[in-house]
Amino acid sequence: MQILVVEDEDAIARPLEEGLAREGFSVTRVATGREALAAPLPDLVLLDLRLPDVDGIEVCRELRSRSNVPIIVVSARGEEVDRVVGLELGADDYVVKPFGFRELLARIRAVMRRTAPDAADEVLRVGALDVDVRARRAILAGRELALTTKEFDLLALLASDPGAVVDRERLLREVWNTEWFGPTKTVDVHVASLRKKLGDRRWIETVRGVGLRLAPQP
Repeated sequence: MQILVVEDEDAIARPLEEGLAREGFSVTRVATGREALAAPLPDLVLLDLRLPDVDGIEVCRELRSRSNVPIIVVSARGEEVDRVVGLELGADDYVVKPFGFRELLARIRAVMRRTAPDAADEVLRVGALDVDVRARRAILAGRELALTTKEFDLLALLASDPGAVVDRERLLREVWNTEWFGPTKTVDVHVASLRKKLGDRRWIETVRGVGLRLAPQP
């Protein structure tokens, strides 16, 4: 798998390149927006927004106009407006610096699973839970769960990267197709119902002030 790293700071780019290479990825690194736009199309782009020549937002817009290549923005610009603009322009995820390498690696793998051509055929297995994305069926220990559309979408998103925390903004964006970042009871209501149907509230953990994660139970 080929990853294009668009990052002008050597102190960030070099350890990132080394870490990704250790994980088995082929890495090409460029330091400017023009180089990014001239590079061969990779399997995934890690894109910094603060580039010395072209704003990363423009690079994101141009790349998305050319192809559906997965793009993960990696930027120190962590304001809500920056995240919203990046995602609206077609970025698949947004990671704020400083970040942990393992977190970034999990985000890369999650994005690749969601955007793979056969992703819709995938059966996500988490402990005794099977989530069949294509058939839209969730089976726990041999028992099919009677889920609403949004409950299934919520569970499938969490099951796509078990153990990883998914923030509420992403839940709203990907399950409810909304960019609303204000307080809402929608997520809480669906989580409560889903926990009840799973039979053990520990399946879905709340990480206070951050989001939710799926935690397999014996």
